[in-house]
Amino acid sequence: MSGTQDQPKLKPAQRPRTAARVAAVQALFQIEQNGDRPDSVIEQFLVHRFGTALDGQTYEDGRIPEADTQLFSAIVRAGAANHTAIMQTISATLPSTWPIERLDPVLRALFLAAMAEAQSDETPAAVLINEYMDVAHGFFSGDEPRLVNGVLDTVFKQMKAAQDHDGAPAGQPD
Repeated sequence: MSGTQDQPKLKPAQRPRTAARVAAVQALFQIEQNGDRPDSVIEQFLVHRFGTALDGQTYEDGRIPEADTQLFSAIVRAGAANHTAIMQTISATLPSTWPIERLDPVLRALFLAAMAEAQSDETPAAVLINEYMDVAHGFFSGDEPRLVNGVLDTVFKQMKAAQDHDGAPAGQPD
């Protein structure tokens, strides 16, 4: 067995968009739990949480090295602005026996971030699902990543179907 198999594929610091997504989940969690204003939380992260500290602090220390701050800010703003609509969509996707209030607050923040980012229509749904499953694995060790996969896959398919329905009819030229 080679030594490269024992090493992670990419360190978080080498994945600025993933770091931005992790931070967005944390920020949206903070906004929901504390009732903080999105711009205030974004500013806190930009000033106090992003970048590499001189003493080498890491994620475990609350630092988020090399994050894409523009993506982070866009996700947090969109998630906060569309909170109610996104939560309604997630609630409608979950089984009726599992109300959204029953979800772990971090999981709610993760869904909020993923769907807010999906609304920008810049990143393919399959990429977002994989990215947010990776983020879920960072926060959870149980079945939550599978739930993330199932819920996001369903919601993104519904969003695509709605976009296709609102566009030109099938078989018609644009």
